[in-house]
Amino acid sequence: MEVSPGRLLLFAGWFDRSDPDRPLFDPITEGILKSKQLLAVSTDDGLSWSSWRELPMADLKGCAITGPAVQWDDGTIALAFESFKEFDDLGLGRHAAWMLLSHDGGETFSSPLLVAQHPEHEVYYWDQRLCIGSEHGEWTALFWTHHLSEKRDLNVHLRHGSRVKSAAGDRLKLQPIQTTSIPGQIAAPLWLNDDRLLAFVVDRDRPGTMTLWCSTDSGASWPQENRLIVHTHDEQAMLSQGKENVDFKQY
Repeated sequence: MEVSPGRLLLFAGWFDRSDPDRPLFDPITEGILKSKQLLAVSTDDGLSWSSWRELPMADLKGCAITGPAVQWDDGTIALAFESFKEFDDLGLGRHAAWMLLSHDGGETFSSPLLVAQHPEHEVYYWDQRLCIGSEHGEWTALFWTHHLSEKRDLNVHLRHGSRVKSAAGDRLKLQPIQTTSIPGQIAAPLWLNDDRLLAFVVDRDRPGTMTLWCSTDSGASWPQENRLIVHTHDEQAMLSQGKENVDFKQY
């Protein structure tokens, strides 16, 4: 992303593939390979780049960046990521969605700030996508939402929030998580200048679709008559289709 004229940030995820026989995900422990979230910087429009440096994840494990970074008008950057557990960890997984904030063009970042985590760890808020809200410091996140024990994907969930900076550091002011009427998995939000909220959603039901949804009430409702189906696909692979009877270990 370009954070100022000529200054580009390149975010990337690194996974330890030193053992080529290990898959990314272990269906027994449900953990993923050791990972690092990395950043490289260019100050000459991408002609040259700094060395990679690791972003601060505190003591979180099983981390992965989940969407593009976003930037407010005052220059503050937010990067969405999630945490879970590592490959050899035999303990219970505790999934959560987070963000990092930077106020100096990516030179430094805040500690991880919690965006979403189910209190009983029964629901996973996967693949968080962020967009900037209409007011200063506001943001909206959409989640691919999965119920673990029921083995099914729920409708897309939404959370509005705002960032607050004080002498004690950055924190997030969170509104309650909302269940939308939108079926699907990965979902990306976008606020328009006329206060409409858009959601571009991948739905892996049959047939599979990519659909643009529109809300005129901050995400409280998503009328079907306002949706635009952009693409329809008749996928035949059983594992990647449908949202019921989904075993998380087989994803």
